[in-house]
Amino acid sequence: MSRAADFLEALQNWYLAQCDGSWEHTWGVAIETLDNPGWPVRIDLEETGLDSTTFTRVAVDRSEHDWYQCWVEDHVFNGAGGPTNMKDILEVFLAWVDAGTTPPH
Repeated sequence: MSRAADFLEALQNWYLAQCDGSWEHTWGVAIETLDNPGWPVRIDLEETGLDSTTFTRVAVDRSEHDWYQCWVEDHVFNGAGGPTNMKDILEVFLAWVDAGTTPPH
């Protein structure tokens, strides 16, 4: 299995673990595209084990198309990045899920 597939499978598993017959009717995960180009990722944390877990903002800026930022605001994990950085955003989120703290970058 590729590394990207591992990230996708881990995100799917996290999402499924939140689905309790109620959570999924109000909260969820959204991945879209930006016109600059890039990716915004929004993952609702309300009523999850991460809702009150500390997260330190992550910002990496390597070039015009190789950048990403992740932060938590209003019970939502937010990630935004360049066109090839979705895996970086998911890696930050999933490392936080696994460790309960923001990973170093």
